Amino acid sequence: MDLIYTMTTSAAATDVITLADRASAAVDTNIWLSILYMVLALVSIGALTAVLGIVLIYAERKIAGHFQCRLGPMRVGPHGILQTVADTLKLLLKEDVVPASADKAMHFAAPLMSLMATVLVLGVIPYSPILQVTDVNIGILYVTAVSGLGVMGILLGGWSSNNKWSLVGGMRAAAQMISYEISATLSVLVMVLFASTLSLNGIVQSQESGWWIWRAHGTGLVAFVIFIIASTAEINRTPFDIPEGESELTGGFHTEYSGLRFAFFFLSEFINMFAASAIAATLFLGGWMPFYIEGFETFNKITSLLPPTLWFLGKTAFLIFIFMWFRWTFPRLRVDQLMRLEWKILLPIGFINLIAAAVIVLTKFYFFPV
Repeated sequence: MDLIYTMTTSAAATDVITLADRASAAVDTNIWLSILYMVLALVSIGALTAVLGIVLIYAERKIAGHFQCRLGPMRVGPHGILQTVADTLKLLLKEDVVPASADKAMHFAAPLMSLMATVLVLGVIPYSPILQVTDVNIGILYVTAVSGLGVMGILLGGWSSNNKWSLVGGMRAAAQMISYEISATLSVLVMVLFASTLSLNGIVQSQESGWWIWRAHGTGLVAFVIFIIASTAEINRTPFDIPEGESELTGGFHTEYSGLRFAFFFLSEFINMFAASAIAATLFLGGWMPFYIEGFETFNKITSLLPPTLWFLGKTAFLIFIFMWFRWTFPRLRVDQLMRLEWKILLPIGFINLIAAAVIVLTKFYFFPV
């Protein structure tokens, strides 16, 4: 009996050890898969950032040329498509000059922080139903928090240069971006009320019966207009480019930057423009969702023929064109005009619009099905 008991106990112990080994192997496999996924995600975001920089800078130059009745870059490559690549190589080969009295550590960290804030936003944007690095259940809160880091990068760049023009440019940028971020957030909250979720992918799926820009009973259109104006100010695009106004501040917060560090600031502006357009397309224009109208099944089937990624890129490209149109149409505002527009016009309208949206959602007083 003792022998049988000993054998049974040994067999049970062996089974326990085997199960523990399998569990440990499964955990190790999951860890390695997680690491592999993180590496692939970082490589993908890095590649997307590089491609977007090249494409958007080229598009900006071409659009600016046509607005000014000229051709834009035409020399390097067919129709100048390699001009941005040539300029990138030039910036990489230029000497990286740092002022002797500058704060070296902060001067180095500022452009990295400015670019990193934008890159982190790209990781939560849903490009299609299956193409998203991660779907954070508080995606809107994450985007609002992370995008604020860009202000720190610009402010540090102006302060660390030990240059009065750079410091004034950095302070202008901080005041401008923080002010207009309030109006942008109020516009985003309107969409959160109607979608009843903070997840970006959830907001896209809530627009299956129609985009919020027209289904939110007027408040969506008002929120969209406010968001576009506020986003233009947040990414320092004309007519809100006073932080780097050449006629007043030489170059603003990046006056003392050259070479690769200046390239990071330059690149972050264009990636910011893509991120703002992508967020606007996600919140107001259905993201990767095709243009659906409830009750028109034949029309909906036709719009579904295009892949979701093409819908997303098309909407984002349209909004990017709007930002570029602003730049080559409107003159630069004065500082007092910029602040008056935010605090006396956009902010009151934003609060009234948010209250109206809350009343509609609470009372369920819908003109269209939601």
